[in-house]
Order: sequence, then C-alpha cells, then structure tokens
Amino acid sequence: MQIYTTYSVKIKHYNNIFKDTVIEYRHAVDYLISVCLDHWDNIVTFKGVSRLTYIETLIHATKDNPDPIYDFDAKFYKMPSYLRRGAINEAIGKVSSYKSNFDNWIKDSVGREPSYPKAGYSFPSMYRTVMYNQTGDYTAQIKVYIRNTWDWITINLKKSDMDYIYRYCRFRKECAPTLQKRGKKWFLDFPFEEKVKLADISVYEQTIVAVDLGINTAATVSVMRSDGTILGRHFCKLTKETDHLMHSINRIKKAQQHGNYKTPRLWAKAKGINHDIATKTAACIVDIAVLYNADVIVFEHLDKNGKVRGSKKQKLKLWRSQEVQSIVTNKAHRLGMRVSHICAWNTSRLAYDGSGFVLRGKFGGFNTYELCKFQNGKTYNCDLSASYNIGARYFIREILKSLDENSRLLIEAKVPQCSKRSTCTFSTLVNLNAEFIAQTA
Repeated sequence: MQIYTTYSVKIKHYNNIFKDTVIEYRHAVDYLISVCLDHWDNIVTFKGVSRLTYIETLIHATKDNPDPIYDFDAKFYKMPSYLRRGAINEAIGKVSSYKSNFDNWIKDSVGREPSYPKAGYSFPSMYRTVMYNQTGDYTAQIKVYIRNTWDWITINLKKSDMDYIYRYCRFRKECAPTLQKRGKKWFLDFPFEEKVKLADISVYEQTIVAVDLGINTAATVSVMRSDGTILGRHFCKLTKETDHLMHSINRIKKAQQHGNYKTPRLWAKAKGINHDIATKTAACIVDIAVLYNADVIVFEHLDKNGKVRGSKKQKLKLWRSQEVQSIVTNKAHRLGMRVSHICAWNTSRLAYDGSGFVLRGKFGGFNTYELCKFQNGKTYNCDLSASYNIGARYFIREILKSLDENSRLLIEAKVPQCSKRSTCTFSTLVNLNAEFIAQTA
C-alpha cells in the first residue's frame, strides 16, 4: 500500500510577502470556478486530464488556439503554467463536489441548499523547477507574485525542520510542497510518498494486539493467538499526564466561576496535554506490537456521534480515542502491520468467560469502574476482560470468513454464539477452536 505523510517547514524572516501570491491564486480559482459552472455539461463528458485540457482551450491562448473564449491571460498576466493547471484542477474538484451535493439535495431536500463553490482557504502548490528550487540544505527559491509580476525570491528554511526531513524521509519520494499559513507564520508543507507491504499471514498463524481504549486507563492491551493463547497483558495508565489534564481543566472551571468565560491560553494548554496523552498512548500500543512481532492491531469501532449526557460527559468529550487510532494506524502501516476494527457492543458488559453481564462500580460493590464482578462471583479487571473479547471477536470473524458456506453453517450449528458478533466473547473463541479440533480428529 501507499502511505502519504506531510511535514511542515517554517519559512524564516518573511511574514507578509506571500499574501499577494495566495490572493492571486484564489482569485484565479474563483474565476475558473465560474468557467467550470458555465461549461459543466461539456466538462463531464471528458475524463481525467482531458478535462484540464478542455478548460485550457477556453481560457489560454496558444499558437493553435489564438482566440480563447475567456480573457484569463489578461486578468492573470504571466501566471506560471503549472500554477494555472493547479488552479484548474482545484476549480474542477470544487465544482464537481458542488454538483454532486446539489443533486443529492434535489433528491432528498433535507437542510439548506448547497452553497455556491468558492476558492475558500486554498493554497498554491510550489511545483518543482517552475515554482520551487532547492538551492542549499536550508535555502530555496520560490516563485511568488511580487511587485505586480511573478518573480523568484530566496527563502531560508528552519534548520531543525529540514534536518528532520533529511534524517527520517530521505528514502521516501518527495512531492511538490504547498505554501501554507498557520497563525502569522508561513510554511512549506512537504508531502512524502512511500510504499509498504502489509503482513499477509493466515489467520491461524497471526499474533494480534487487542486494544481496549478507556478513559481511566488509557489503553489495556492483550496479545493473543487464534487458539486463544494469551501471550501478554499490558496496561497503559499515564496517571501523571491525566492529573496534569484534570488540573488544567479545574483551572478553566475556576476562571469561569469568576466570570472569565474566554480562556484561550488555558484551553490551549489543556488541548496540548490531551494531545500528549494521545501520542503517548499510541506509542505505547505500537511498542507492545513491535515487542511481540504482531501482525494485526485490533480496535473497537467507536462511534462518538450524538449528544453526550451524564456526569462523565466532559471526560468523554476530552477523550481522543479517534486520534489515538489514527496515530496507531499510521505507525502500524509503516511497520507492515494491519489495523482492524470490530463491533464495540457489549465488549465491556459481557464477561470473557461467557458467564453473562458483569456488575461494575457501585452495582458490583466497587469504588471504581476498573473492576467488575462476574455472574459466577469472580472479580476481574473490566478493561482486561474487554480486551479478551475484542481479540476473540476479530479471530471469530476472520475464521468464519475463511470457511466455505457448508463448513461455516456446521460450525454455527455447533457453536450458535458465534453467529451473532455483538454477543461473542473469549469463551466463544475457545468453543470454536474446540469444535475445530473435534471435526479434524
């Protein structure tokens, strides 16, 4: 598979000189959007690069096309050809999105009518040789709109940013950078492309890392095999970082109690700590996967849509489970590991031994939700039990997928619990393996 990553390099000493370049580019995109809307019925008959070629014949004068319909060349004098084509592609994408959204709205008129497409916050790509040239390790030349024309200027790039690219990205394919503005600073975003081969191993030979992401315990990890063997159990708690986050949130609450509802600096600190927790949690999960040479990392499919209610709603809103999964996915793919998701229903509510629903918190006689009591009286770590169920559901799904229809129906007749994935537990996997052994004996 192909992996795309982007690294930002700060441009030193310049703050306002790039404004005219971005404004000129956005005006060109807006102009081309109106062209695309006027001729969209003809544009849709073309595919791929042919669309760009068709629009160029409408706006750009050449030897074979001396009189184009539109005066684009006069309005945007000496715009570099690669930048013009980039603006055309940007306009085509925005109009195509607008048309599809409008058609969907016509079929089912829910909500407002889609708004007219605009350039918005688009930024120009600095295509190599014509827009960008690397002149040294920490210097480069880029073509910008300055003094009412397009001209080259020399820029200095931040040393630490470039050293990071030279160290970690030298074996990746570097694509054309994009000029970006964040806050009051300007950056060049360098995209990199690399190809990796993911693990392709039979499900019966796989080692997986089953991860239960939580609020109190950042991650509970179980390393499993397809026969139900548990190779390792690990807890990532990050209590120190969690205390820092709650202290920061309490400072915000105190400020709000005194009437100070706008606290951007306090919120920035809290978000920074929260991001640090997500990063460290992801690093912990990947380190465990590397330690056991795992083939797959399994998560729950967590749907956080909808309104959150209850006393824990602030913790749930601050919980960055999606960010953790995204970071782990990027790191795992680079290491050749696969990432899979299973149904999250009842993974924590059902005991891993198949005894039924568990009792948590005050219902089980505990002061914490980390412990639970099974129906048979056993006390166990709830997150650890959930991680067993997560790994078991992955193996049950993959094993059943690998079977032909007759074999699958025979297994489901002998082990009916595996036919409904939302009620599968670790004990279901054990019974499934026992049935396999009985059939092959």
